[in-house]
Amino acid sequence: ILIDWLVEVSEEYRLVPDTLYLTVNLIDRFLSENYIEKQKLQLLGVTCMLIASKFEEICAPRVEEFCFITDNTYSKEEVVKMESRVLNLLSFQLASPTTKKFLRRFIQAAQASYKVPTVELEFMANYLAELTLVDYGFLEFLPSLTAASAVFLARWTLDQSDHPWNPTLEHYTRYKVSELRTTVFALQELQMNTSGCTLNAIRGKYRQPKFKS
Repeated sequence: ILIDWLVEVSEEYRLVPDTLYLTVNLIDRFLSENYIEKQKLQLLGVTCMLIASKFEEICAPRVEEFCFITDNTYSKEEVVKMESRVLNLLSFQLASPTTKKFLRRFIQAAQASYKVPTVELEFMANYLAELTLVDYGFLEFLPSLTAASAVFLARWTLDQSDHPWNPTLEHYTRYKVSELRTTVFALQELQMNTSGCTLNAIRGKYRQPKFKS
């Protein structure tokens, strides 16, 4: 629920996708080493997005804006205090190889097989990759594997007349098609929403006119 809400926040403030991915990464890393009360999870979420914004954005939203988006549930002082807590726990090590960073390169490799680059492939791959942000199960997969699987499934979804993997993609991703099997199937279940997940922020985001469907 927290990540689903943060997707909406990132859209409200028009943050770059890298900020959302880094936000989720920071939350996961913090929670893997530290317990936090349930009522403080939203505070952790906006704080990690504040930190990620400072790292990724040219012009990051101010602390007050993140307080406002929580209906001022938390004060500026509480956010700043949590920011210090997160940064110290992570030893200020913020840079992380997220799925988005791999996806950007893998999409470029995939576009090489088209005479004209297709935005549909880019949108579909990004959509599939973002679906994994709200699924805890994908933490077991490497970001590069998730990115490669998103490209594979995006190509298959858009064109089933051609094999979705080729030597170029194998070269740049360093994954053979056999290594993608488990992750692709897991990603397809997310795509089809076989579990009946009610978290729809990402699906709603990609229904916008700016994304071709």
